[in-house]
Amino acid sequence: MANTTFIIETRGQGLYEFTSPVVEWVRANAGGLLTLFVRHTSASLFIQENADPDVQTDLNAFFDRLVPPGNDPAMSYLTHIYEGPDDMPAHIKAAMMPVSLSIPVVEGRLALGTWQGIYLFEHRTAPHRRSVAAHLG
Repeated sequence: MANTTFIIETRGQGLYEFTSPVVEWVRANAGGLLTLFVRHTSASLFIQENADPDVQTDLNAFFDRLVPPGNDPAMSYLTHIYEGPDDMPAHIKAAMMPVSLSIPVVEGRLALGTWQGIYLFEHRTAPHRRSVAAHLG
């Protein structure tokens, strides 16, 4: 059994791949099931294609269209508006998307598909320092 924390520095909204540090950490530990958990209420975790950056661009655009900023007229019903127009929409997105992932580890390797990568999805517009707890058991 092993535990660690991955820190991801974001520059605003978008997907941030952190597969490589996870692969390196897992390689140094035994097999089992890897659990990742983001410790924030305005960010999510994804396993998504890592070959074509257009996938990340399109995902970000889709979720921005699905949940527009708080100052958009379609969001006039929001009451939690004190932390800026991106805050409550970020909480909504995080409520809709995974905040934890489980990935099998076989012979010291993540059982990811060829084009799969692990991403933190930052939902806030300002830079943040995000913490992702990892447990391998």
